[in-house]
Amino acid sequence: MAGTVLRTRALNRATLDRQLLLSRTGLPVADVVTHLVGLQAQTTHTWYLGLENRIEGLDPHRVGRMLTDGELVRVTLMRGTLHLVTPRDCRFLRPTVQPAIDRGFSGSRHGQATRGMDLDAVARAGYDLLLARPMTPNDLAGHLSERWPRVGGEHLAQAVKDRLPLVQIPPRGVWGATGAPAFAPADTWTGLAMDADPDPEGLVLRYLAAFGPASVKDMQAWSSLTRFKPVFDGLRDRLVELRAEDGTVLFDLPDAPRPDEDTEAPVRFLYDFDNVLRGHADRSRVLPHEHRARLVSRNGMPPGTVLVDGFVRASWKVVRARGAEPHLEVSLFEPITAADREAVAAEGERTLAFLEPGGHGIRFVEP
Repeated sequence: MAGTVLRTRALNRATLDRQLLLSRTGLPVADVVTHLVGLQAQTTHTWYLGLENRIEGLDPHRVGRMLTDGELVRVTLMRGTLHLVTPRDCRFLRPTVQPAIDRGFSGSRHGQATRGMDLDAVARAGYDLLLARPMTPNDLAGHLSERWPRVGGEHLAQAVKDRLPLVQIPPRGVWGATGAPAFAPADTWTGLAMDADPDPEGLVLRYLAAFGPASVKDMQAWSSLTRFKPVFDGLRDRLVELRAEDGTVLFDLPDAPRPDEDTEAPVRFLYDFDNVLRGHADRSRVLPHEHRARLVSRNGMPPGTVLVDGFVRASWKVVRARGAEPHLEVSLFEPITAADREAVAAEGERTLAFLEPGGHGIRFVEP
């Protein structure tokens, strides 16, 4: 039987602490990215705010230089999305989550279009092309379709992207820069060969350190991998068992921090794909059920959200009107206290100054 029952507020505070959202840290950027097991980063720049929320005095230009210098990379990992990770984590994570990427490709229109093909041969051809020079998906598609003219080049290029660990190279993703999405092989870009074998046990331990306490389903939702129950069972002597209020069994590292539920949680303006909203099957630890529908969008791009007392209470966006300074618009999902409104305004000004130097003003849209 699992032991201590964690109320939702206690689970919230534990998660925010692991995610470095209870207070900003002075740790180096690479250490923070490693602790978080990466940040979802398929957008070019919004994920910088995820670092600013966690690191005191973050210099986004320094982070951009880390991308250019290869100290950080953006590569397809968990949930088949681009993540910002260190090269060392790239070599560990990619082989471990590869089965989920393979499954996602097989069930996609690209998988259907290439069914019956020797995809290993396609991957080898793609690797050789990218070894010669980085390419955009369109360039890669054009070259591959010369060899396999009966299959659409976009499907062949996607097969290469899914079967090989490819880094989306700078200037794409560099703060203040623009550039087409071009890819290079991760091993040659980082100088590190991928690990030969997956390490699901290591992945569980890393996940719990950054996202715990968590259930088996939480782990599977975060990674898109399946059949983790035997892995957790094999780690029982290294984990503690807890329970959520609804009776769900949660696992955690014995010495991991679990702050008191009354611990103060500062206001934070989360970017669209922040870890704290992507790391669990049950997101009620940070996102109240009654507000979930507000984050659904037709184009798959969720809004930025605002944590007040640790929970999502609003969405936000930068408004850029012609002839006026940019300002921040905060759409409240429910009434908040005057003190919370003041804290939201203060953190909003900080967020706006980070994203739009020279911008000014917070506008509230009432619930």
